[in-house]
Formats: sequence, structure tokens, C-alpha cells
Amino acid sequence: MPRNLTACFVIALVIQGGSSLMFAQTAAASSTPPVTTADAQAPNNGKVPGFQERYPRYQLLAGDTMDLVFEFSPEFNQTVTIQPDGYISLRGVGDLHVSSETLPELVTTLQNAYSKILNKPSISVLMKDFEKPYFIANGQIGHPGKYTLHGDTTLTEGLAMAGGLTDKSKHSQVVLFRRVSSQWTEARVIDVKQMFKDRNLSEDYLLHPGDMIYVPQNNMSKIQRYLPTSAVNTYLPIF
Repeated sequence: MPRNLTACFVIALVIQGGSSLMFAQTAAASSTPPVTTADAQAPNNGKVPGFQERYPRYQLLAGDTMDLVFEFSPEFNQTVTIQPDGYISLRGVGDLHVSSETLPELVTTLQNAYSKILNKPSISVLMKDFEKPYFIANGQIGHPGKYTLHGDTTLTEGLAMAGGLTDKSKHSQVVLFRRVSSQWTEARVIDVKQMFKDRNLSEDYLLHPGDMIYVPQNNMSKIQRYLPTSAVNTYLPIF
């Protein structure tokens, strides 16, 4: 497991009673429709998005491929792929770093670059190849791994897709990590056991692309190997 995610787990597990914590983290991917010049908007003025934000914007990654369409200057139409270092090579203006930008931010970047050689360029971005939306399930579950998101999927549905909770799971402290911007990730501890007991799914959050579910190990399973056996009145490790 990556070292930064391990640190996230340690931080999140000290959170009690469904509270949440914000901390710095890199961005993740999701799917999104094409964006045109008219869709471009300014950043959110440094505000940290809330945990229940439903539609986070897609952020560009190395390897993404897109068509750039110039409404009034079709000679500049081109297909570009983001290089491993985050740059794209553009006809007429050279290289630009665009990795981690949202599509509206990319449109603004392109407009600023091409305004040096074109009069008020109108540019549309059409995504061709990009990382499909996914979530990751880890910890004490049946089948840890990376799963594709198809439509609306809740936390408990995601757990079921990943093989369900095991007998070693700590049902009361399931951790949901969510990247809410390119600089911030939020972690929330969810008491799945109480949620089912109360028949109240108010905390059964819809998963976002890039979410990670982590199920910690319960205390009993941690000490089970040191419990006395029924046949011998002594403490023996169970292998």
C-alpha cells in the first residue's frame, strides 16, 4: 500500500462518531462530458468543498487524449495527448502544462495561450480517451481491489461489490476517503453496523470517482491468536 495512503488511514482512524478530517492529497479521475468556451468558469476562490459534494469536476491526467476544436479557426483543430510530465504540445503556441486542470480550467488556459495569435478564440474540448470512473476497496473485505463505477453506487453497495465485510471487519469504523479538490482529501468514519441496526441509511453516501473505502480489523481478531484453546489451558498462537 502506498505510504501516503497508510498515513491517511492512521489519521482517519482517530476520528470518532462520524466526524471528518481534511488534509492535503493529490487528485483522482472521473468521467465528464465535453466542455466548450462558454462553460469555462473561474476557480472556487480557494474554498474547500464539502464532503457531500455530488459532482466533482474531472481533472486531467497523463495519458488523457482530447480533441481541440476551434470554431472560427479550424486550421488549429488538433488531437493532443497529455505527456507523462503533464504537458501537451500545441500547434502554434508550443507546450503547456495542463495535468490536474479541470476541463473548464483547460479551456481558459487554451484561450489565454491562443489569444496571443488569434482574436478571441472559441475553443471546445472533446475528451476521447481518459480514465474511467472507479473506486477502491481495501482492508477487511472479501475482495480488495479497484472497481469500476457504473451509475449511482452507495458505500454499502460498494462493499457488497468488493465481497462484503469479513468476520475480522470493524463494522463500526469503516473509513471513506474522498478527494474533493486537487489539494484536499476528506476522510469520514462511518458506523455501518449501527446504520443497519437502526435501519437508517442517511450515511450510506453515494460514491464519487476516486473514492476509497477502508475497513479496519476489529480488536477481537487482533488478539484471537493469543487466546487459550479449549483443549490446553495455555496461550498458544493460532497459525
